[in-house]
Amino acid sequence: MRISDNPLRGQQFPAALLLAAAALGLLLANLATHDGIADVLHAHIAIPGTGLDLSIEEWVADGLLAIFFLVVAIELRHELTHGELDSPRKAVQPAIAATGGVIVPIAVYLLIAGPATGEGTAVGWPIPTATDIAFALGVLAMFGKGLPSAVRVFLLALAILDDIIGIIFIAVLFAHDVNWAMFTLAVASVVVFAVLSRVVAKNGSSGVAVLMGVVGVLAWGFMALSGIHATIAGVMLGLAMSPVPSEKTRHALEPTVNGVILPIFAFVAAFVVIPPVSPAELSPAFWGILIALPVGKIIGIGIFGWLSMQLRPKGTEPALRLPDILAAGTLGGIGFTVSLLLANLAFADDNGIRDQAILGVLGGSLIALVLSAIVVTARARSYRRLAAAVE
Repeated sequence: MRISDNPLRGQQFPAALLLAAAALGLLLANLATHDGIADVLHAHIAIPGTGLDLSIEEWVADGLLAIFFLVVAIELRHELTHGELDSPRKAVQPAIAATGGVIVPIAVYLLIAGPATGEGTAVGWPIPTATDIAFALGVLAMFGKGLPSAVRVFLLALAILDDIIGIIFIAVLFAHDVNWAMFTLAVASVVVFAVLSRVVAKNGSSGVAVLMGVVGVLAWGFMALSGIHATIAGVMLGLAMSPVPSEKTRHALEPTVNGVILPIFAFVAAFVVIPPVSPAELSPAFWGILIALPVGKIIGIGIFGWLSMQLRPKGTEPALRLPDILAAGTLGGIGFTVSLLLANLAFADDNGIRDQAILGVLGGSLIALVLSAIVVTARARSYRRLAAAVE
Protein backbone atom coordinates (compact mmCIF):
# COMPACT_ATOMS: atom_id res chain seq x y z
CA MET A 1 0.00 0.00 0.00
CA ARG A 2 1.28 3.41 -0.90
CA ILE A 3 1.54 5.90 1.97
CA SER A 4 -0.91 8.20 0.26
CA ASP A 5 -3.48 5.36 0.13
CA ASN A 6 -3.35 4.68 3.86
CA PRO A 7 -6.88 5.46 5.14
CA LEU A 8 -5.43 6.30 8.56
CA ARG A 9 -3.81 9.38 7.00
CA GLY A 10 -7.14 10.61 5.72
CA GLN A 11 -9.99 12.32 7.53
CA GLN A 12 -13.10 10.21 7.06
CA PHE A 13 -11.92 6.78 8.26
CA PRO A 14 -10.22 8.00 11.49
CA ALA A 15 -13.36 9.97 12.39
CA ALA A 16 -15.53 6.88 11.88
CA LEU A 17 -13.06 4.77 13.87
CA LEU A 18 -13.12 7.27 16.73
CA LEU A 19 -16.92 7.27 16.85
CA ALA A 20 -17.05 3.46 16.73
CA ALA A 21 -14.55 3.14 19.59
CA ALA A 22 -16.53 5.56 21.76
CA ALA A 23 -19.78 3.73 20.98
CA LEU A 24 -18.17 0.40 21.86
CA GLY A 25 -16.84 1.77 25.15
CA LEU A 26 -20.26 3.15 26.11
CA LEU A 27 -21.96 -0.13 25.12
CA LEU A 28 -19.60 -2.43 27.03
CA ALA A 29 -19.77 -0.19 30.10
CA ASN A 30 -23.49 -0.82 30.30
CA LEU A 31 -23.45 -4.59 29.78
CA ALA A 32 -22.31 -7.48 31.96
CA THR A 33 -18.79 -6.83 30.64
CA HIS A 34 -18.49 -3.70 32.79
CA ASP A 35 -16.86 -5.12 35.90
CA GLY A 36 -14.18 -7.13 34.11
CA ILE A 37 -13.12 -4.23 31.88
CA ALA A 38 -13.30 -1.75 34.78
CA ASP A 39 -10.96 -3.95 36.83
CA VAL A 40 -8.44 -3.86 33.98
CA LEU A 41 -8.71 -0.10 33.50
CA HIS A 42 -8.30 0.55 37.22
CA ALA A 43 -5.28 -1.76 37.58
CA HIS A 44 -2.11 0.17 38.41
CA ILE A 45 1.24 -0.04 36.66
CA ALA A 46 4.17 1.55 38.46
CA ILE A 47 7.69 2.25 37.24
CA PRO A 48 9.95 1.35 40.18
CA GLY A 49 12.12 4.13 41.52
CA THR A 50 10.38 6.91 39.61
CA GLY A 51 7.30 7.76 41.65
CA LEU A 52 5.12 7.06 38.59
CA ASP A 53 2.22 4.82 39.63
CA LEU A 54 -0.78 5.19 37.35
CA SER A 55 -3.86 3.16 36.51
CA ILE A 56 -4.18 1.92 32.95
CA GLU A 57 -6.82 4.56 32.20
CA GLU A 58 -4.40 7.21 33.53
CA TRP A 59 -1.59 5.83 31.38
CA VAL A 60 -3.93 6.23 28.40
CA ALA A 61 -5.01 9.80 29.28
CA ASP A 62 -1.58 11.00 30.47
CA GLY A 63 0.75 8.89 28.37
CA LEU A 64 -0.79 7.89 25.06
CA LEU A 65 -2.63 11.18 24.71
CA ALA A 66 0.67 13.05 25.13
CA ILE A 67 1.69 11.54 21.78
CA PHE A 68 -1.52 12.89 20.26
CA PHE A 69 -0.71 16.35 21.65
CA LEU A 70 2.82 16.06 20.27
CA VAL A 71 1.37 15.60 16.77
CA VAL A 72 -1.16 18.41 17.36
CA ALA A 73 1.64 20.75 18.47
CA ILE A 74 3.68 19.95 15.37
CA GLU A 75 0.68 20.85 13.22
CA LEU A 76 0.10 24.01 15.25
CA ARG A 77 3.72 25.04 14.78
CA HIS A 78 3.47 24.48 11.02
CA GLU A 79 0.25 26.49 10.73
CA LEU A 80 1.68 29.32 12.84
CA THR A 81 4.88 29.53 10.78
CA HIS A 82 4.02 28.39 7.26
CA GLY A 83 0.30 27.68 7.15
CA GLU A 84 -3.10 29.28 7.62
CA LEU A 85 -2.08 31.33 10.68
CA ASP A 86 1.37 32.55 9.63
CA SER A 87 0.41 36.21 9.67
CA PRO A 88 -1.92 38.44 11.70
CA ARG A 89 -3.91 39.16 8.54
CA LYS A 90 -4.67 35.47 8.04
CA ALA A 91 -5.37 34.81 11.70
CA VAL A 92 -7.62 37.73 12.61
CA GLN A 93 -10.93 36.50 11.17
CA PRO A 94 -10.78 32.90 12.45
CA ALA A 95 -9.37 34.24 15.73
CA ILE A 96 -12.48 36.39 16.22
CA ALA A 97 -14.72 33.44 15.32
CA ALA A 98 -12.79 31.15 17.69
CA THR A 99 -13.21 33.71 20.46
CA GLY A 100 -16.97 33.59 20.00
CA GLY A 101 -16.78 29.81 19.85
CA VAL A 102 -15.23 29.82 23.32
CA ILE A 103 -17.04 32.68 25.08
CA VAL A 104 -20.61 31.76 24.10
CA PRO A 105 -20.41 28.04 25.03
CA ILE A 106 -18.94 29.05 28.40
CA ALA A 107 -21.80 31.50 28.92
CA VAL A 108 -24.40 28.89 27.94
CA TYR A 109 -22.83 26.31 30.24
CA LEU A 110 -22.72 28.71 33.20
CA LEU A 111 -26.36 29.70 32.66
CA ILE A 112 -27.33 26.04 33.01
CA ALA A 113 -24.70 24.65 35.40
CA GLY A 114 -23.16 27.71 37.03
CA PRO A 115 -22.94 28.72 40.70
CA ALA A 116 -26.67 29.53 40.81
CA THR A 117 -27.49 25.80 40.67
CA GLY A 118 -25.66 25.12 43.93
CA GLU A 119 -24.48 21.81 42.47
CA GLY A 120 -20.76 22.59 42.33
CA THR A 121 -20.70 22.01 38.58
CA ALA A 122 -19.46 25.47 37.55
CA VAL A 123 -15.89 24.12 37.32
CA GLY A 124 -16.89 22.33 34.12
CA TRP A 125 -17.09 25.56 32.10
CA PRO A 126 -13.99 24.79 29.93
CA ILE A 127 -15.45 21.49 28.66
CA PRO A 128 -17.67 22.79 25.80
CA THR A 129 -14.99 25.13 24.41
CA ALA A 130 -13.08 22.53 22.36
CA THR A 131 -13.39 21.55 18.70
CA ASP A 132 -12.13 18.17 17.54
CA ILE A 133 -10.11 19.03 14.41
CA ALA A 134 -9.90 15.48 13.05
CA PHE A 135 -13.59 14.77 13.59
CA ALA A 136 -14.80 18.10 12.20
CA LEU A 137 -12.61 17.85 9.09
CA GLY A 138 -13.70 14.23 8.65
CA VAL A 139 -17.37 15.24 8.58
CA LEU A 140 -16.56 18.13 6.24
CA ALA A 141 -14.74 15.78 3.87
CA MET A 142 -17.60 13.27 4.00
CA PHE A 143 -20.49 15.66 3.34
CA GLY A 144 -18.89 18.82 1.94
CA LYS A 145 -18.04 17.91 -1.65
CA GLY A 146 -18.37 21.10 -3.67
CA LEU A 147 -17.87 23.57 -0.82
CA PRO A 148 -15.26 26.28 -1.49
CA SER A 149 -11.85 25.62 0.04
CA ALA A 150 -12.25 28.81 2.10
CA VAL A 151 -14.71 26.93 4.37
CA ARG A 152 -12.14 24.25 5.19
CA VAL A 153 -9.40 26.84 5.73
CA PHE A 154 -11.65 28.86 8.05
CA LEU A 155 -12.68 25.74 10.02
CA LEU A 156 -9.10 24.50 10.28
CA ALA A 157 -7.84 27.84 11.53
CA LEU A 158 -10.52 28.33 14.18
CA ALA A 159 -10.19 24.71 15.34
CA ILE A 160 -6.42 25.17 15.71
CA LEU A 161 -7.01 28.30 17.77
CA ASP A 162 -9.55 26.35 19.84
CA ASP A 163 -6.87 23.74 20.50
CA ILE A 164 -4.43 26.42 21.65
CA ILE A 165 -7.05 27.69 24.11
CA GLY A 166 -7.76 24.14 25.28
CA ILE A 167 -4.06 23.52 25.86
CA ILE A 168 -3.83 26.73 27.91
CA PHE A 169 -6.83 25.64 29.99
CA ILE A 170 -5.21 22.25 30.67
CA ALA A 171 -1.88 23.82 31.63
CA VAL A 172 -3.26 26.63 33.80
CA LEU A 173 -6.51 25.37 35.32
CA PHE A 174 -5.68 21.76 36.08
CA ALA A 175 -2.22 21.97 37.60
CA HIS A 176 -2.16 20.85 41.22
CA ASP A 177 0.52 21.07 43.94
CA VAL A 178 3.15 21.95 41.35
CA ASN A 179 6.61 20.53 42.02
CA TRP A 180 8.72 23.29 40.50
CA ALA A 181 11.90 21.22 40.61
CA MET A 182 10.29 18.52 38.43
CA PHE A 183 8.82 21.18 36.15
CA THR A 184 12.27 22.79 35.76
CA LEU A 185 13.73 19.40 34.82
CA ALA A 186 10.91 18.93 32.29
CA VAL A 187 11.64 22.33 30.70
CA ALA A 188 15.38 21.58 30.66
CA SER A 189 14.66 18.27 28.95
CA VAL A 190 12.57 20.05 26.32
CA VAL A 191 15.47 22.45 25.67
CA VAL A 192 17.88 19.53 25.25
CA PHE A 193 15.32 17.85 22.98
CA ALA A 194 15.11 20.99 20.84
CA VAL A 195 18.90 21.17 20.51
CA LEU A 196 19.13 17.49 19.57
CA SER A 197 16.38 17.91 16.96
CA ARG A 198 18.46 20.59 15.25
CA VAL A 199 21.48 18.30 15.27
CA VAL A 200 19.33 15.64 13.61
CA ALA A 201 18.06 18.18 11.07
CA LYS A 202 21.64 19.11 10.21
CA ASN A 203 23.39 15.73 10.30
CA GLY A 204 20.61 13.15 10.12
CA SER A 205 22.22 11.03 12.84
CA SER A 206 20.09 8.02 13.84
CA GLY A 207 21.94 7.76 17.15
CA VAL A 208 21.01 11.33 18.06
CA ALA A 209 17.42 10.63 16.97
CA VAL A 210 17.26 7.74 19.47
CA LEU A 211 18.66 10.04 22.15
CA MET A 212 15.94 12.54 21.27
CA GLY A 213 13.35 9.87 21.98
CA VAL A 214 14.89 9.12 25.37
CA VAL A 215 15.01 12.80 26.32
CA GLY A 216 11.40 13.23 25.16
CA VAL A 217 10.28 10.39 27.45
CA LEU A 218 12.21 11.98 30.32
CA ALA A 219 10.49 15.32 29.66
CA TRP A 220 7.13 13.55 29.84
CA GLY A 221 8.08 11.78 33.07
CA PHE A 222 9.27 14.96 34.76
CA MET A 223 6.10 16.76 33.67
CA ALA A 224 3.93 13.94 35.02
CA LEU A 225 5.72 14.20 38.38
CA SER A 226 5.46 18.01 38.43
CA GLY A 227 1.70 18.12 38.98
CA ILE A 228 1.05 19.76 35.59
CA HIS A 229 -0.87 17.50 33.22
CA ALA A 230 1.62 15.31 31.38
CA THR A 231 0.09 15.99 27.95
CA ILE A 232 1.61 19.49 28.15
CA ALA A 233 5.01 17.81 27.68
CA GLY A 234 3.82 16.60 24.28
CA VAL A 235 2.79 20.14 23.37
CA MET A 236 6.13 21.61 24.45
CA LEU A 237 8.13 18.96 22.59
CA GLY A 238 6.12 19.43 19.40
CA LEU A 239 6.52 23.19 19.45
CA ALA A 240 10.25 22.98 20.24
CA MET A 241 11.20 20.43 17.60
CA SER A 242 13.08 21.52 14.48
CA PRO A 243 10.83 21.62 11.36
CA VAL A 244 12.48 18.81 9.36
CA PRO A 245 12.47 16.08 12.03
CA SER A 246 9.11 17.32 13.31
CA GLU A 247 7.44 16.71 9.95
CA LYS A 248 9.04 13.26 9.72
CA THR A 249 7.84 12.53 13.25
CA ARG A 250 4.32 13.67 12.49
CA HIS A 251 4.25 11.60 9.31
CA ALA A 252 5.50 8.51 11.15
CA LEU A 253 3.12 8.88 14.11
CA GLU A 254 -0.04 9.91 12.25
CA PRO A 255 -1.37 6.40 11.46
CA THR A 256 -0.67 5.22 15.02
CA VAL A 257 -2.35 8.26 16.54
CA ASN A 258 -5.41 7.98 14.26
CA GLY A 259 -5.67 4.20 14.26
CA VAL A 260 -4.60 3.24 17.79
CA ILE A 261 -4.13 6.08 20.30
CA LEU A 262 -7.28 8.11 19.70
CA PRO A 263 -9.61 5.07 19.44
CA ILE A 264 -8.17 3.64 22.67
CA PHE A 265 -8.63 6.98 24.42
CA ALA A 266 -12.18 7.31 23.04
CA PHE A 267 -13.01 3.79 24.27
CA VAL A 268 -11.60 4.41 27.75
CA ALA A 269 -13.11 7.90 28.08
CA ALA A 270 -16.54 6.71 26.92
CA PHE A 271 -16.50 3.69 29.24
CA VAL A 272 -19.10 5.18 31.57
CA VAL A 273 -22.31 3.81 33.00
CA ILE A 274 -25.49 5.57 31.93
CA PRO A 275 -27.13 6.50 35.25
CA PRO A 276 -30.53 4.85 35.82
CA VAL A 277 -32.27 8.13 36.59
CA SER A 278 -34.91 10.29 34.98
CA PRO A 279 -33.76 13.24 32.85
CA ALA A 280 -34.80 15.61 35.65
CA GLU A 281 -32.28 13.92 37.96
CA LEU A 282 -29.32 14.30 35.64
CA SER A 283 -26.59 16.71 36.71
CA PRO A 284 -26.67 20.30 35.40
CA ALA A 285 -23.18 19.53 34.05
CA PHE A 286 -24.74 17.01 31.65
CA TRP A 287 -27.33 19.48 30.37
CA GLY A 288 -24.86 22.36 30.26
CA ILE A 289 -22.44 20.47 28.03
CA LEU A 290 -25.15 18.81 25.94
CA ILE A 291 -26.57 22.23 25.01
CA ALA A 292 -23.43 24.40 25.09
CA LEU A 293 -21.48 22.31 22.59
CA PRO A 294 -23.87 22.40 19.62
CA VAL A 295 -25.88 25.54 20.44
CA GLY A 296 -23.11 27.65 21.97
CA LYS A 297 -20.70 26.90 19.14
CA ILE A 298 -23.21 27.68 16.39
CA ILE A 299 -24.22 30.98 17.99
CA GLY A 300 -20.69 31.99 19.02
CA ILE A 301 -18.93 31.11 15.77
CA GLY A 302 -21.89 32.33 13.71
CA ILE A 303 -22.15 35.80 15.26
CA PHE A 304 -18.44 36.43 15.82
CA GLY A 305 -17.55 34.88 12.46
CA TRP A 306 -20.03 37.16 10.67
CA LEU A 307 -18.60 40.17 12.52
CA SER A 308 -15.08 39.13 11.53
CA MET A 309 -16.07 39.14 7.86
CA GLN A 310 -16.90 42.82 8.15
CA LEU A 311 -13.16 43.46 8.63
CA ARG A 312 -12.25 43.53 4.96
CA PRO A 313 -11.17 46.12 2.40
CA LYS A 314 -14.02 48.38 1.35
CA GLY A 315 -15.82 47.18 -1.76
CA THR A 316 -14.62 43.55 -1.56
CA GLU A 317 -16.80 40.50 -1.03
CA PRO A 318 -16.51 38.63 2.30
CA ALA A 319 -14.44 35.44 2.17
CA LEU A 320 -17.42 33.50 3.55
CA ARG A 321 -21.13 34.15 3.69
CA LEU A 322 -23.19 33.69 6.85
CA PRO A 323 -24.60 30.24 5.85
CA ASP A 324 -21.03 28.98 5.34
CA ILE A 325 -19.97 30.39 8.72
CA LEU A 326 -22.96 28.67 10.34
CA ALA A 327 -21.87 25.41 8.69
CA ALA A 328 -18.44 25.88 10.28
CA GLY A 329 -20.21 26.61 13.59
CA THR A 330 -22.10 23.32 13.51
CA LEU A 331 -18.83 21.49 12.85
CA GLY A 332 -17.20 23.39 15.71
CA GLY A 333 -19.69 21.81 18.11
CA ILE A 334 -18.03 18.42 17.69
CA GLY A 335 -15.90 18.61 20.83
CA PHE A 336 -15.01 14.97 21.43
CA THR A 337 -11.30 14.30 22.14
CA VAL A 338 -10.20 17.45 23.99
CA SER A 339 -13.65 17.92 25.56
CA LEU A 340 -13.50 14.35 26.92
CA LEU A 341 -10.09 15.09 28.42
CA LEU A 342 -11.34 18.35 29.94
CA ALA A 343 -14.36 16.52 31.42
CA ASN A 344 -12.04 13.99 33.07
CA LEU A 345 -9.89 16.78 34.49
CA ALA A 346 -12.65 19.15 35.61
CA PHE A 347 -14.53 16.50 37.58
CA ALA A 348 -11.64 14.24 38.58
CA ASP A 349 -12.82 14.30 42.21
CA ASP A 350 -16.43 13.34 41.50
CA ASN A 351 -16.83 10.20 39.40
CA GLY A 352 -20.60 10.52 39.18
CA ILE A 353 -20.62 14.03 37.73
CA ARG A 354 -17.56 13.17 35.59
CA ASP A 355 -19.43 10.29 33.95
CA GLN A 356 -22.45 12.49 33.29
CA ALA A 357 -20.18 15.22 31.88
CA ILE A 358 -18.66 12.64 29.53
CA LEU A 359 -22.14 11.58 28.46
CA GLY A 360 -22.87 15.26 27.82
CA VAL A 361 -19.78 15.51 25.61
CA LEU A 362 -20.79 12.40 23.65
CA GLY A 363 -24.39 13.56 23.31
CA GLY A 364 -23.54 17.16 22.44
CA SER A 365 -20.93 16.09 19.90
CA LEU A 366 -23.37 13.63 18.34
CA ILE A 367 -26.03 16.36 18.02
CA ALA A 368 -23.43 18.66 16.44
CA LEU A 369 -22.34 15.87 14.11
CA VAL A 370 -25.89 15.28 12.85
CA LEU A 371 -26.59 19.01 12.51
CA SER A 372 -23.32 19.60 10.68
CA ALA A 373 -23.98 16.71 8.29
CA ILE A 374 -27.35 18.26 7.39
CA VAL A 375 -26.10 21.86 7.08
CA VAL A 376 -22.88 21.00 5.25
CA THR A 377 -24.74 18.71 2.83
CA ALA A 378 -27.23 21.48 2.07
CA ARG A 379 -24.50 24.08 1.50
CA ALA A 380 -22.46 21.70 -0.67
CA ARG A 381 -25.52 20.88 -2.77
CA SER A 382 -26.20 24.58 -3.24
CA TYR A 383 -22.64 25.20 -4.46
CA ARG A 384 -22.80 22.22 -6.81
CA ARG A 385 -26.02 23.57 -8.33
CA LEU A 386 -24.40 26.97 -8.84
CA ALA A 387 -21.40 25.34 -10.49
CA ALA A 388 -23.63 23.31 -12.80
CA ALA A 389 -25.63 26.43 -13.75
CA VAL A 390 -22.42 28.28 -14.67
CA GLU A 391 -21.33 25.43 -16.89
